[in-house]
Amino acid sequence: MNDNILKLLDEKIEIIHEHEKPNMAVVGPVKLPVQLDEQEVLFNWYTWLNLDGLPSEKNSLLASLPKADLASSQQSSVLVYGDFAHADNALIRFHSICHTGDIFGSKKCDCGYQLRQSMKMIVENGSGAIFYIANHEGRGIGLFSKSLAYILQQEGFDTVEANEQLGFKDDSRSYEEAIRVLKSLRNKPVSLITNNPNKLASLRNYDIDITSHISLWGDVSVYNERYLQTKVEKSGHIQKLKVPM
Repeated sequence: MNDNILKLLDEKIEIIHEHEKPNMAVVGPVKLPVQLDEQEVLFNWYTWLNLDGLPSEKNSLLASLPKADLASSQQSSVLVYGDFAHADNALIRFHSICHTGDIFGSKKCDCGYQLRQSMKMIVENGSGAIFYIANHEGRGIGLFSKSLAYILQQEGFDTVEANEQLGFKDDSRSYEEAIRVLKSLRNKPVSLITNNPNKLASLRNYDIDITSHISLWGDVSVYNERYLQTKVEKSGHIQKLKVPM
C-alpha cells in the first residue's frame, strides 16, 4: 500500500480508546445514495470494528486486514443523515440486524418496516443516525440459532419461549459498542426511536442525554400479531406514540 493510499485512509479512520475496553476503529464517512421510496437521499455511512486481537495503530491495522478474515463475521455500521454532530434535534435508532425481515421482507416480524420507517423519520427530521448492529440477530443468538427458534415457533412456542428452550436468554443483546460509536459522533442530546425499554436503559446507563423517545409500531399482520403481543406482554415494549423523558 503506497503512502498516498495510506494518507487517504488514515484521515477516514478514527481509533476509539477507552480504559479497560477493547479499542475500536470507526471508518467514514462514505457518501451513500439511497433510494427511499420515490426519493433519493444522500446519507453518510460509517462502519466500526472491535479491535480485540487486531492492531490499534492505523497502518498496522490496514496491513493486517487481508489475513483477518472479516468476511466470516459481520461488522456493524451507522447510517448518518444531516449535520448529526451539531444539529439541535437528532433522531437515532439502534437497529438489530434481521436477515429475514430486513433483506427478504419477512412478515414474521416488523423489523424491515421499522428500519425503512426510521430512515424516513430521520430524513424528515433533518438529522439523525441508524446504528445497524450486526451481532444482534435473533436478539443475540445468531442466524443459525434463530432458524431453530423459528421451527419451535411454528410448533406453538412464542419468541421468548423458543429462545429459552434453546438455552438462551430471551434477549442477550449488548448496546455498548454502538453507544461508544455514538459518543464519538455526537455529544449533544438525542431522541431515540424505539419500543424497547432496555435500549432506553442502556443509553441512560452510559450517560447519554435522551430528550424523548418515539415508539414505532406498524405493519401488523396475521403473521406477526403474536410476535408483537409477546413483545408487549413479556418484554415490556412500549406502545405509546411519544413519551417525553
